[in-house]
Amino acid sequence: MDRKSKLREIALAACIVLGAVQGAHAQALQNSGASGAVVSQPGTTTALPDTSQAGQAETTALTPDESRQSAAGNVAELQQMIRGSDLSELRTTYNGTYGASLLFYGKEMTYYVALFQQKNFWRVIKTQDVARAEMIYKDFVRQTVQLSDVEIRRTQLEAQKAFTQRMIALSQDRASRLQADLDVARQQQSIVASQQQQKRAEATALAQQKVAAQDQLRAAQRQVRELQRELESGLPPH
Repeated sequence: MDRKSKLREIALAACIVLGAVQGAHAQALQNSGASGAVVSQPGTTTALPDTSQAGQAETTALTPDESRQSAAGNVAELQQMIRGSDLSELRTTYNGTYGASLLFYGKEMTYYVALFQQKNFWRVIKTQDVARAEMIYKDFVRQTVQLSDVEIRRTQLEAQKAFTQRMIALSQDRASRLQADLDVARQQQSIVASQQQQKRAEATALAQQKVAAQDQLRAAQRQVRELQRELESGLPPH
């Protein structure tokens, strides 16, 4: 067999092997896509687990190394370091009982980004990339907004309920006092009406007595005049 024939056979065998490898790789991708699995390759990023409620936007993607570090005890490490004086707090944001902090360890030029609730660290990411630290911090801040939404709403509703109950109590107290004033006014009005009726009856009786007295006075005056005339009868005129 000449040299050219051997080269053609080698090339043909290589094509067959390459085709088989590509087919197997395509089948593996198809199977992984059908099962919903995600295969992380070196240098790619993996999304943070959704720590907020269902249906909210995905969080900032973490690298596999960041994910491993987060799961490898960064919380305990930061809790230990925070007791000292070498850690600087650069930023902190609170939303309800949730918060996010960006901390800096200057001796190693390392940044710690923490997500916490009621002072208890929940997630801690460690990186020496300041831009990456800022990005994760902003994402943690966004998560605190989402996580505290229901909590803040509940606080507002409780305050509104308490305010409404106070207003109801004040209104009921005001209504009770107005009702008491109205009862007093009605009672006084009844007393005044009774007094007015009595005084009108007394005035009517007095008017009748006045008429009778005037009649008696006129009768007495007539009697006096008649007696005067009788007395003066037979006497010489003036």
